[in-house]
Amino acid sequence: MTPGGTRGTSVTLCRDPEAFAALGLEWERLHGSCATATPFQSHAWLHSWWLSYGTKGRLRVVLVRHDGRLIAAAPLMLAHGPLPLLVPLGGEISDYCDILVDGRHMRTAVAALERGLGQAARHAVIDLREVRPGAAAERLYESWKGARARLADSVCMELPAAPIGELAKRMPSGQAQRVRAKLRKIDALKIEAHAVPEPEVASAVAHLLRLHELQWRGRGVNVEHLRPRFAAHLVRATRAMMRRDEAALTEYRMDGEVVAAGLSLRSEHLAGGYLYGADPGLRDKKVDVATMLLRHDAQQAADEGRGVLSLLRGAEPYKNHWRPETVTNQRLLLARPSLEPLLRLHEARARLRERAAGAVRDRLPAARSRRPARPRRRPTRAPP
Repeated sequence: MTPGGTRGTSVTLCRDPEAFAALGLEWERLHGSCATATPFQSHAWLHSWWLSYGTKGRLRVVLVRHDGRLIAAAPLMLAHGPLPLLVPLGGEISDYCDILVDGRHMRTAVAALERGLGQAARHAVIDLREVRPGAAAERLYESWKGARARLADSVCMELPAAPIGELAKRMPSGQAQRVRAKLRKIDALKIEAHAVPEPEVASAVAHLLRLHELQWRGRGVNVEHLRPRFAAHLVRATRAMMRRDEAALTEYRMDGEVVAAGLSLRSEHLAGGYLYGADPGLRDKKVDVATMLLRHDAQQAADEGRGVLSLLRGAEPYKNHWRPETVTNQRLLLARPSLEPLLRLHEARARLRERAAGAVRDRLPAARSRRPARPRRRPTRAPP
């Protein structure tokens, strides 16, 4: 770690994976002090991701401490492509990326992060993707004294954390009646939700992924979900996040057999269903799996007072039935003043790729359209 800072505030750059692993306790304390943090900024998620997807020598985590206490962190890594970039840990499999800032030290922390990032990105553009509106990274962007640019990123859908009966009231009466009929069908089949305890996470994740592959066989499953590194990440992250009430793994059983499973992730103010799998035989029984999962996740989020139930990335038509709020993530580009030409080149390339992706989406049927050009988990969001 390289020290720096003034007046009781120090800024360090962590490039050692073992040192990053050792940050768990104080990182989670900071995570709890950042009102806009999502589950994808938890240490358990990011460290597990690094173990599965990180590249040796590229870790770049900027840390800010005040009187020894961690008050801000920017979890990044160096990416070599056409241009040198600093990008968030969490990558493609994370729906939201952000920095962490203790709200009690906002001004001091953001100013120190800006100094630290300016040093860490001496030869690179900082490319923060999937930044949720209101995120801590917005404060950094607003105060940044170098070159910067803001682009739109993925579309997300959000609902208030309320029981499904309340959510159904957002619909026209005919649609609400159909939802109630679907729920009665699920109850008639006696499909019951069971929380998976931590010791059974490994086997439950393996079963979830098998169901997920069966559900999408022949219909374009995301190949990343079939890879051992993804399974290993889910097991590690879920176990650790369960201990902090940041994750819940649920199995849905009918006649004693697991016919569906879902993983939900939570932070203090937000919860969302991350990944699910369902037995294709449920389609033959006319079970609306998306409604079944939403009922469980919505009730859980409401009971825990999470505030927001995120349907995460993607604007699939089935989500719109619930009249959610459409929220567009942002892509924030930052660079030192001397690197502005590099930032503008990167911005131009990003806009060109987005226009090309938009042209492709315009030619696709409406039911398949989706905003982002980068690889997504689209199959995890649509009903089976």
